[in-house]
Amino acid sequence: MPQLSANGITLEYESFGSASHPPLLLIMGLGAQLTRWPLPFCDKLVARGFRVIRFDNRDIGLSTKLDGAPVPELATVIAARMTGLPVHVPYTLHDMAADAVGLLDGLKIDAAHIVGASMGGMIAQLVAADYPQRVLSLTSIMSTTGNPALPPPTPAASAVLMSRSPNPSDLEAYVKHGLNTLRVLASPAVPFDEAAARERLITDVKRSYNPPGFGRQIAAVTATGDRRERIRRIKAPTVVVHGADDPLVPLAGGRDTAENIPNAELRVIPGMGHDIPPQFYDQIVDAIESAARRAGAKNAVA
Repeated sequence: MPQLSANGITLEYESFGSASHPPLLLIMGLGAQLTRWPLPFCDKLVARGFRVIRFDNRDIGLSTKLDGAPVPELATVIAARMTGLPVHVPYTLHDMAADAVGLLDGLKIDAAHIVGASMGGMIAQLVAADYPQRVLSLTSIMSTTGNPALPPPTPAASAVLMSRSPNPSDLEAYVKHGLNTLRVLASPAVPFDEAAARERLITDVKRSYNPPGFGRQIAAVTATGDRRERIRRIKAPTVVVHGADDPLVPLAGGRDTAENIPNAELRVIPGMGHDIPPQFYDQIVDAIESAARRAGAKNAVA
């Protein structure tokens, strides 16, 4: 896969569809590689007339890993935020938003439809807020605003988020841990496909394994904090997609996102958890296309 230099780092990316079609940038979530945007999902977007670009965020996959940077203690970051003390982290979500814009620069794309899931939705929101000229439309999926008053994850979701996975040298133990995590976060309306999940876990860990990157990314989310004031200035047509049964980012997070972005449309998917199973591809692609069409005939798909 190709790479390019952006914002002082190297980003691994893939592009699908005609370069003459409206560009659509997919930003994935916490500790998740570009492969978590499945090829069949990308193909559906290409079929709707987009040029689709997916990439590895910094510190994950095949993009630059900040190996020399410390992994902040999450409790220390949270305590600093709560007491108003300076927060020391290697980077924040603002840096990751600048990475995404740097990728567009490297690809010579003036503006794109921006789509983000979970932490990727937070990054996408900041791209739309801070680089409005680069964003044709925004779709924020299973994400939130950083509002500290919102309800927390369920106890089970919190537990799997913070649990440390076994080293993949014991591949079966690693996969067992991963399957448990995916089950907890999965959409309750959809039968859990253990075989597909197992294959994805093995493929991804063979591609890249970088636990410190996960730690630095979660510190970035925590340190960035409440983004409501910033996202209130978003002008791009926005659709917020959220699962009614999300255990990690409860539906209140999606509602708060839609309420704070001017003229945002909220689409709630019954039975969806904190994942994107094939059964929901069409609904999510419809939402993305809706946001793109609201951007105007000149910039939307044909």
